[in-house]
Amino acid sequence: MRPPEPPPLPALTRAEGAYVDAYLDTVDLLGRLNPARAAHAYGALRAAQALVGRAVALRDALTLMHQRGEDEVHAETLARALRALDGERRTRRVTVPHDPLA
Repeated sequence: MRPPEPPPLPALTRAEGAYVDAYLDTVDLLGRLNPARAAHAYGALRAAQALVGRAVALRDALTLMHQRGEDEVHAETLARALRALDGERRTRRVTVPHDPLA
């Protein structure tokens, strides 16, 4: 049995696509940095080093949107893109895991 097809990616401008991609890359790195989930200090260090570059990409995507007059963030459309790109699972790694004893 095949897993269900992910929802289709909505139409995005190039800048919006870069924004979503850089955001998810940043979230992935933050998940690797999360002290409640990190397994090795070296892996967290590498993620921290890479985070700088992804933050620049995120800034550049937003700058491009602004320069092109894309001053509004269409949250509903971008949320659909995030869901299509497995954003819900990816952002879970940034949170503190549930304490089963609490």
